[in-house]
Amino acid sequence: MSAGPKTAHPSKNPLASTLKGIRVLDFTQIAAGPLCTMLLADMGADVVKVEPPGGDIGRTLGPPFIGGESAVFLALNRNKRGLVIDLKTDHGRRNAEALIATADVVIESFRPGVADRLGIGYQAAKTRSPNLIYCSISAYGQEGPWSNKPGVDGVLQAVTGLMSITGSDGEPPSKLQAPVVDMATGYHATIAVLAALNQRSAGTAPGHIDVNLYASSLMLQQVPLLGYLTTKELPKRCGSGAPYATPNEAYATADGHILVAAYQPERWRKFCSAIERPDLNDDARFASLPDRMANRAPLTKELNDVLGRRKTQEWMTVLEAAGIICAPVANYDDVSASPQLEASGILTKVHHANAGEIILPGFAIGGRAMPIDRPPPRLGEHDDMLAEILAEVTQRRQASPTPRKDQTRAGTIRVAGRRK
Repeated sequence: MSAGPKTAHPSKNPLASTLKGIRVLDFTQIAAGPLCTMLLADMGADVVKVEPPGGDIGRTLGPPFIGGESAVFLALNRNKRGLVIDLKTDHGRRNAEALIATADVVIESFRPGVADRLGIGYQAAKTRSPNLIYCSISAYGQEGPWSNKPGVDGVLQAVTGLMSITGSDGEPPSKLQAPVVDMATGYHATIAVLAALNQRSAGTAPGHIDVNLYASSLMLQQVPLLGYLTTKELPKRCGSGAPYATPNEAYATADGHILVAAYQPERWRKFCSAIERPDLNDDARFASLPDRMANRAPLTKELNDVLGRRKTQEWMTVLEAAGIICAPVANYDDVSASPQLEASGILTKVHHANAGEIILPGFAIGGRAMPIDRPPPRLGEHDDMLAEILAEVTQRRQASPTPRKDQTRAGTIRVAGRRK
């Protein structure tokens, strides 16, 4: 089956072929793992996605569905080839084992112990590809009292305290609608795999990489966690505000909201002048940052009253002229119409056989977004290419140097944890 036409790209990203010649076998589903393998594919890796007969769970999540395809799956699986393999059958396991023998990297997101039961766990995989990089992505890690618990983005936002600091004071805890824990975990896994590839190229056989949502969510909370662990004071939810500075939040205007960051002394003075309220700068309640933090509620009321008298764009003109850091609180209509979005080069287009033309935020580190050479695969799209996929790296494998006898085999490498 055809993977669809390639999409021309206006400029070459210098990182787009960084991982050319590296094969990644993707046994992951939904978000964190697929994001990691997609980023590796964007950087030139040959990613082969292996799905169970029912497909990646991400294919069922929505709305929206575009041409019958889930936006969740479309967003996280470009530049991959897709196979369906039933790992619960002998035939399926043999095919998976043959694929592992051709791989440089295996990434899986089964609950700890499941990959071992299916015959594709770390130890079994290393016997088939001794210099293999093996990365496991799970909810709580490969060890610990919660290692066998299931977990998804929202659950991890809850259990790691992220929800407790999100939302407004006096209101229920709030879940961030973007799956930030999944996304952070995907990026952490990508970093770990790139580090392991560097480790391998330096002559040390990498060990078992353990990346998990729990650690990633805690790593997102460096500042508030440090504050609590030092003072033992629980942080309060403060809506759009920052817990360490004000004014640094969204204020109501006549037609929307504007976020203003004017907490530094000189900017605070200029801000008060720009909104024609120099008296606020002279008010003892707001004289210093600690004073403003102690009196955030009356300050917010004063600023909402002033800023609510004019429209957002009028205030943008006034405040930017005064050198105040600010931005309108944009919705996706606003974002899509922004000239900065076009200038950023982050959006890429690709044609999908079912969904038609889809527009995706690309991997834009290092310049413009890296090209999309393949649309997200349809379920089992490349099943008839299995023999070809298995044969593709034979010559490269035969030509590759074998690992040196003195190479050190590391144990499990944990992201945000000790190394054994």
